Amino acid sequence: MSARPFRRPGRVVPPRAPRQGGLTLTELMVAMALGLLVTLAAGAMLVSADKAYVSQADAAGVDDGGRFALEAIGRAARQSAFINWGRDEAGPDAAAAPARVSGFDAQSLARDSEGTTGLQPGVANGSDVLALRFAGSGAAPDGDGSVLSCAGFSVSEHDDGWSIFFVAENAAGETELRCKYHGHDGWSAEALVAGVDSFQVLYGLDTDIPADGLANRFVSASEINALDAALALDGATEAARTRERYRRTHWKRVASIKVALLLHGAHRARRPDEPVLFELFGHGYSDSAGEADRGTTVREQDMDVSLRERERQLFGTTIALRNPSS
Repeated sequence: MSARPFRRPGRVVPPRAPRQGGLTLTELMVAMALGLLVTLAAGAMLVSADKAYVSQADAAGVDDGGRFALEAIGRAARQSAFINWGRDEAGPDAAAAPARVSGFDAQSLARDSEGTTGLQPGVANGSDVLALRFAGSGAAPDGDGSVLSCAGFSVSEHDDGWSIFFVAENAAGETELRCKYHGHDGWSAEALVAGVDSFQVLYGLDTDIPADGLANRFVSASEINALDAALALDGATEAARTRERYRRTHWKRVASIKVALLLHGAHRARRPDEPVLFELFGHGYSDSAGEADRGTTVREQDMDVSLRERERQLFGTTIALRNPSS
């Protein structure tokens, strides 16, 4: 039997731990660059989403404001020129009273002046003044609530109500469409909508004799006032001539009112695309009377830099008067 060979026991070597290696400088720079690109892309998407949200919010706010303003003007216009024939003073002399529809081009008003007195230079591209007067209904002092001023106050049958629309600047310099009215404490005005670029009014004149209640042409307030200035008035005294002017004034031939309102949003939320042009009464009117009737054509590039690139919307309506403008 052969003997086994003698083997010297060897030393047991533990398994070697895996080698740990870090990023090289090149790998670190590549990773940082990729991370920066992802961050920039995410930031751009966030800014774009935020701008889109602001743009949509501004557009919705402008739309709501414009619809509300036109509704208030339409409601006031449809009840304008109303005469309560049950009143003692509503008789034959009513025809010699001042017109119940009137207006001024490129003018503004003081908040607490009486009626349309105290005219001031116009703001917001020569915005106009639209003045509407009407009889109240119901017992004094507050009436029956069926006839309201543009501020929502009831007018009694013993009073004449007023709804006067004009544009003025608030304390922050923002242009706003205001409603002027006569309340228990005197004259005042409240803002209806802010962000006004232009408020323009045309008047539909019924030039037929006898009048048929339909407008034959639309003209500005300045044109109507010029027609009145050309009237040859009879009367031996100034009071008699004034009564004759009230009786024959062209303002009493107004059968309808055309209103245009251009509003802007509160933020610069639109891309600076090609310059925007707004023709408030259409291209035809801009060509024929745009030079004389300031504010009926508005170019965004002519505005102050802070007002450019805003969300803008043009609102317009034509309102037929229910009552003769006596």
